[in-house]
Amino acid sequence: MGNFINFVVSQRSAILTRLVQHIGLTASAIVIAIVIGVPLGILICRTRKLRGIVLGFVNVVQAVPSMALLGLLVPILGIGSKPAIFAVVVYSLLPIVKNTYIGVTSIDPVVIESATGMGLTRNQTLFKIQIPLALPIIMGGIRISAVTSVGLMTLAAFIGAGGLGYLVFSGVQTVNNSMILAGAIPSCILALLVDYLFSQIEVLVTPKGIDLKKEKKNFIGLKVVTAILAVVIIFTTIVPAFSHKKDTFTVGSKNYTEQLVLGNIYADLVEEYTDMNVVRKLNLGGAAVTTNAIKSGEIDMYPDYTGVLLLNVLNAKMMKDPDETFKYVKKEMAEKYNCAVLDPIGFNDMWTLAVKPELAEKYNLKTYSDLIKVQDELTLACTLEFANREDAYLGIKKMYNLNFGKVKAVDGSFRYTAVANDEAQVLDANSTEGLVKKYKLTILEDDKGFFPPYYAVPVVRQDTLDKYPQLKEVLDKLIGKIDEDTMRTLNYEVDSEGKAPEEVAHKFLKEVGLIK
Repeated sequence: MGNFINFVVSQRSAILTRLVQHIGLTASAIVIAIVIGVPLGILICRTRKLRGIVLGFVNVVQAVPSMALLGLLVPILGIGSKPAIFAVVVYSLLPIVKNTYIGVTSIDPVVIESATGMGLTRNQTLFKIQIPLALPIIMGGIRISAVTSVGLMTLAAFIGAGGLGYLVFSGVQTVNNSMILAGAIPSCILALLVDYLFSQIEVLVTPKGIDLKKEKKNFIGLKVVTAILAVVIIFTTIVPAFSHKKDTFTVGSKNYTEQLVLGNIYADLVEEYTDMNVVRKLNLGGAAVTTNAIKSGEIDMYPDYTGVLLLNVLNAKMMKDPDETFKYVKKEMAEKYNCAVLDPIGFNDMWTLAVKPELAEKYNLKTYSDLIKVQDELTLACTLEFANREDAYLGIKKMYNLNFGKVKAVDGSFRYTAVANDEAQVLDANSTEGLVKKYKLTILEDDKGFFPPYYAVPVVRQDTLDKYPQLKEVLDKLIGKIDEDTMRTLNYEVDSEGKAPEEVAHKFLKEVGLIK
């Protein structure tokens, strides 16, 4: 508890910023879902032909995994708030549409006949009789959607939209429970507040005899909460559009510690040596998201690795020579993506396999080949990406004829936890990962030279460099400043000591004299 309190106190500004972002995103999604869902529910009450199509669509969408939907939306809508809000709106439609349909169609037929007998038209009956009587049921659906939207919006961090999910995902990646709780607890509280807010609205719209004083009290409280939400939305959506400087440079990164540190280092460098407004869209979900983001112009640069660009982005053949790999990647990224791959920073972040030192000593494990003699007794815990790529486990199986007894595909830091708890004995790791140092693991030698070189390089949009040629000189300042040991230490400070990536990045730049 003490660690959590200390973390909240030291990071209160960042937590508040993420909370405000989360409220703005969630409120926008809820409003859009209501504007679309309620009319759609009324429409299918009137048009039978559309009923099956609309209800079928919202039911099918509800069954699509949220991460899969976000992945499909990124190539179309890019990264940031647009796909996040779109996804949450789509998932929120089912209870709103269904409850609207049920509420309107469940009115007692006698009431409808009475309205007709009084001379009311079909539309008058709908707006003066059916909708008012159906409002409690409609509000029930809206209330469910609003509460679930708060939780769903944590996924916004996966595609660079920010919010409380950034803290949750970052905490998972770095095994930082305080960071996870700093994102999860405000999200839970926000969900409860949203539930309370819509419960009060539900009371107000219920067409029953309500005590006027109670109604007035509820209405005053509702106006206060609505005003606060309106201010938050204005400051998170409208104000930034007018407050940004003319020249904006957007830095992206993938969703693990090293990338977060490097992303913040580059962002700090550009802020220090230029007058540009730097926007950080960090913690993006993997190579596919970052590639689509820089291709569409959502980000101007991000750090990557020559081996990843070669095999995972360009889908080229394996190359072993570092210089040959860099020259090929530089040429192809320029031609296919109009991106400049600048000179390597200075460290090679090799993908590798690691085990506990006691296991290595017990079976005399030093190389990948040594694993073959005990492979049936071992379980591999690895990332989903590692398990399904030809330049990772699938290729290792073929080259080394290595088949572990079990393979557990888990993401982020959970694979380290699995090894620590003896639920697995082998994991995939990067040579510079701080968690390798934290858990004191033994890195095995790739004795047949399976993996290509993974030298860290900045990837920058060529049109951005053409427009701001001084950026190359700024970004090149990092060349030769970070070797494997330095990068491992920076990662360790985040993964083991619980420091924020931006804090570690800023401290490093000051220590090497690149910023004041």
